[in-house]
Amino acid sequence: MRPSDAQRRYLLRGIGQPGGKLPLFDEDGQRVSTDTIRACIKAGWAEPWYRNPIKPDWLVCKLTDSGRAVLRAND
Repeated sequence: MRPSDAQRRYLLRGIGQPGGKLPLFDEDGQRVSTDTIRACIKAGWAEPWYRNPIKPDWLVCKLTDSGRAVLRAND
C-alpha cells in the first residue's frame, strides 16, 4: 500500500523531528486533516504519541518504523 500525496506530505514532516513527531498543522498553517492522520495510523505509518490535555481532540502522533520504510520505498 502506498500513501496518498497528502499522507506522504504529512509523514515526511516527521523525518528529522525529535522522536519522529508529526505535525498538527501543514506548511500553510492549516490543521492536517483528521482523515489523513487516522488513515496513516490505520496503515501503521503513524501512531498516537500522547493526549493533549488542552486539546483532547487533537491527534498528536509520531512516525513509525513502517512509516519510515514506506517513505524510503516510494522515493
